[in-house]
Amino acid sequence: MSEAVELEVAGRTVRLSSPDRVYFAARGETKLDLAHYYTAVGDGIVRALRDRPCMLHRFPKGTDGDKVHQKRLPKGAPDWVPTVRVHFPRYNRYADELCVAHPADVVWAVQMSTVEFHPWNSRAADTESPDEWRIDLDPMPGASYADVRRVAAVAHEVLDELGAVGYPKTSGGKGMHVYVRIPPTHGFAEVRRAAHAFAAEVGRRCPLVDLSWWRKDRDPNSIFVDYNQNARDHTIACAYSVRGTPEGRVSAPIRWDEIDDAEPGDFTIATVPARFAALGDLHAEIDSSAFDITPLLDWADRDARDTGSEIPDLDEA
Repeated sequence: MSEAVELEVAGRTVRLSSPDRVYFAARGETKLDLAHYYTAVGDGIVRALRDRPCMLHRFPKGTDGDKVHQKRLPKGAPDWVPTVRVHFPRYNRYADELCVAHPADVVWAVQMSTVEFHPWNSRAADTESPDEWRIDLDPMPGASYADVRRVAAVAHEVLDELGAVGYPKTSGGKGMHVYVRIPPTHGFAEVRRAAHAFAAEVGRRCPLVDLSWWRKDRDPNSIFVDYNQNARDHTIACAYSVRGTPEGRVSAPIRWDEIDDAEPGDFTIATVPARFAALGDLHAEIDSSAFDITPLLDWADRDARDTGSEIPDLDEA
């Protein structure tokens, strides 16, 4: 292993040990390449993470090795790395999680072997009130990415009818995410309930959608519109997060008019920096249009009256 290097990141110095350790086997990108990637998309990744409690997915031996899910900030952080304390009622425990405010916070996390960043959909000022509604199009094993595209088109149609502005991105895997800013005026349970009502409406319009509660009961060729990603302490990879794959795929923002042609494998740590330099952050305006979820809660009330039941509760601890 080569000696540690020091990186200047927007006015702060971050020491990076083992910079030549290979993290992504497909092309041989290293820990240093990963740090350079996150520096290149610094504005975008910070916007996606700013002020949010963040779970880290660490790969100490690279993405071919074991993954560590870490809620608590790793030891040894500089005093400028911010945290936010969150409570886990199930165990009555607290954790001080990374709460990114600066590109150097992200690169320091890379020094601690972090590849993926999974933030909450609420912020430090009020961790119990989400300001982000997440639409997760999760394909079952027999579904194709073309099927994901078809469901995304229906989701876009419903969002437009609601007057909600959705910001799509690849998941970095086989699915797609769409984020919508909302005012932080509701708790997790209400946002999840609203998300389910939206998913049910998409399902009424598109037979590819299966919202069966148990995975084993879903059509293997279907798409699950995963409303549970809006539950407390449920997190998914943020915009610009690299995923722990040999190719170093990225959960990359895309335009709605790109969905028909873009493939998940198009977006990697090798390709996204040039795209970011050319297009900027496609989610740059996400904070400018917050959608009031009241109409979705009205849909949820209607659906409960029609079916005589509510969606099952989750243990949100």
